[in-house]
Amino acid sequence: MKVPADHALILSGLLLAPSVGASTCQEPINHVGEPNSYVQPLNTSILTPYGSSPPVFPSPETKGKGGWEKALVQAKNWVSQLTVEEKAWMATGQPGPCVGNILPIPRLNFTGLCLQNGPQCIQQGDYSSVFVSGVSAAASWDRKLLYDRGYAMATEHKGKGTHVVLGPIGGPLGRSPYDGRTWEGFAADPYLTGVCMEETILGIQDAGVQANAKHFIANEQETQRNPTYAPDANATTYIQDSVSSNLDDRTLHEIYMWPFANAARARVASFMCSYNRVNGSHSCQNSYLLNHLLKTELGFQGYVMSDWGATHSGVASAESGMDMTMPGGFTVYGELWTEGSYFGKNLTEAINNGTITTDRIDDMIVRIMTPYFWLGQDKNYPSVDASVGPLNVDSPPDTWLYDWKFTGPTNRDVRGNNSAMIREHGAASTVLLKNERNALPLRKPRNIVIVGNDAGSDTQGPSTQTDFEYGVLANAGGSGTCRFSYLSTPQDAITTRARQYGGRVQTWLNNTLITEKSMPELWNPEQPDVCLVFLKSWSEENVDRTYLTLDWNGNAVVEAVAKYCNNTVVVTHSAGVNVLPFADHPNVTAILAAHYPGEEAGNAIADLLFGDANPSAKLPYVIAYNESDYNAPLTTAVATNGTYDWQSWFDEELEVGYRYFDAHNIPVRYEFGFGLSYTTYNLTKLVAAKPVASNLTALPEQRAVQPGGNPALWDTVYTLTAQVSNTGSVDGYAIPQLYVGFPDTAPAGTPPSQLRGFEKVWLEAGETKKVTFELMRRDVSYWDVTAQDWRIPAGEFTFKAGFSSRDFHANTTATLLRK
Repeated sequence: MKVPADHALILSGLLLAPSVGASTCQEPINHVGEPNSYVQPLNTSILTPYGSSPPVFPSPETKGKGGWEKALVQAKNWVSQLTVEEKAWMATGQPGPCVGNILPIPRLNFTGLCLQNGPQCIQQGDYSSVFVSGVSAAASWDRKLLYDRGYAMATEHKGKGTHVVLGPIGGPLGRSPYDGRTWEGFAADPYLTGVCMEETILGIQDAGVQANAKHFIANEQETQRNPTYAPDANATTYIQDSVSSNLDDRTLHEIYMWPFANAARARVASFMCSYNRVNGSHSCQNSYLLNHLLKTELGFQGYVMSDWGATHSGVASAESGMDMTMPGGFTVYGELWTEGSYFGKNLTEAINNGTITTDRIDDMIVRIMTPYFWLGQDKNYPSVDASVGPLNVDSPPDTWLYDWKFTGPTNRDVRGNNSAMIREHGAASTVLLKNERNALPLRKPRNIVIVGNDAGSDTQGPSTQTDFEYGVLANAGGSGTCRFSYLSTPQDAITTRARQYGGRVQTWLNNTLITEKSMPELWNPEQPDVCLVFLKSWSEENVDRTYLTLDWNGNAVVEAVAKYCNNTVVVTHSAGVNVLPFADHPNVTAILAAHYPGEEAGNAIADLLFGDANPSAKLPYVIAYNESDYNAPLTTAVATNGTYDWQSWFDEELEVGYRYFDAHNIPVRYEFGFGLSYTTYNLTKLVAAKPVASNLTALPEQRAVQPGGNPALWDTVYTLTAQVSNTGSVDGYAIPQLYVGFPDTAPAGTPPSQLRGFEKVWLEAGETKKVTFELMRRDVSYWDVTAQDWRIPAGEFTFKAGFSSRDFHANTTATLLRK
């Protein structure tokens, strides 16, 4: 077909074209160098399930605090009508159309519960949207975006009949950038992740759908997350147990439990206990975690479900605070339903013989049903869409033991106009890391070269659970994998823009071809105005990352292009951290980290490249110079064969993410909170809004615990204001950040500065606005392991405000406690 002169010329290099004489025999290179590895030392202390984590019994009964009182009464009345068998099955998952299912009880007009994977989409959903990922949302540093994303995602779930969205994710937090699931969660910082959790939960549940805060707790690696079973073993015996995350009380509270406190405060319906052990004991039967920390200290009123196959006992798990086992059966992922269950009939027997008290089983079901009534799911709730069943890989239809009945339309289109919002969110979540010589935004370049296997259409279909070479990476693998109804690609979006003004687009998508040939052999002899290089980095559940470099020989691709193109712009789609050695190349003029932006990936990046949107996103993690600069290694192997030998000692304690780099003055390539804009900002006049209260005490007033813990911890105790100005020529969003340095009287190991506030504020060019940072008691306290409470230290605090964890424009000091 002849291309009109006023249209873009598209030259595609997806295949190794014979015309350029490239070999088709070379195996594509994914990574060079040795993969990350940390073999557990032989002298490692081994924590077993016995004696390392204190027992706390009994499991507290829910009181419906925090606005659930009326729903609690409804739930108790409903539970009073159940038989013992029905109670047992209400706590036991079953195979069915959803990833998790609770059986209907027709005589009570109860249609069951549908639980669906959902950190970025409806995993088993056709005609549904793929939103920006968790790490993308965190990079926006935008409370409204987080809420809107949660609300819209839940609205789609509800349309398909989902009662419980299995998300959001507060763990993994990101102790190590190698963790395979950090992209499903938010930020390598408890404060930012806490905000993300709270806003997302509020959005989900305001839409009438239950949220599920997962994975509780210290779930920071995928390797050996489950026990290793012998091929001929039964469901309850294994060769080696799951890895134990071993950490001290202060670290547990200040880092890993912090965002889950936000989740409890948001009145989240349920928590999911994680696969790993904590201080020796399985998370789902760790009474200290569930009965004491979660249900007592944090005042959580809802129910605790297991991760899929994370149940390793019946009575012990129930008494330790777990209320629901999912998906209900035996084997490593709980999907051998025909062999029985730790709950189910065994729970019925335990109730009948008095091993489990009636009070405990009743509380389990009351906890499950209270949020159901609170959210009005008993009235006119959409039925489960029959189309989700055949898409369910966890329990396909041939495994179903119950005759599921479906009503209502099938293949429902629940997308609405969410694509427009997703496009905006994709742009708002993409971090501009470098922009030299005003390379961006593009100014109608006449000759555009697009390079890299991340630029085009996915060649492996609309839902991909494994890594793939060709196609833009807008979502990744595992239970967070999505099914795209469509996918906007960078190649299509940029070409469409170029066609509007008669530009030319030349495209080569084969990384091997690019690194084998010199670019002048490939492109039209005219020197390109800009070369756009699209690279990616895959990540997935159940497998930790082994490299922090970009996949498919990405660094070499950049070098091959930048050698000849003096205006090379690199865009990455990635789970998070990538080391970027090419950032110093003088011909690499701009770098953008787009994470996993969902279905509008192409349009979102085009909006930024061509200046329709002004970048505002900030890094929710640190990009170091070298992979070896990161601390907190994952345990990738053990050299011994003891049952409980897999251990992960969190010896770094509070030095997670930027805290580590700051504590040791380690230079970084791009710090936490960093992100450029097409304009510039300044911050001045950081001052106290009013004096510190004269009656402020070191320890909080002991009030009745509510969801989120002692309400006194959430009281505002100090308020600061600052002036933020747009000093450039482009309108945009500034994201001022507040960091706190604790007094010297704080215990050893306290990080030098910690994020404790941020705002996102729209500023027209030349405009100045006042921003306010309200500090709650928890924000200026440390966990006192002796007092077992949050303590404000005596002495002088330092408050630093700016635009990243190392870019402070103003500071002030204050002593919060009077002598």
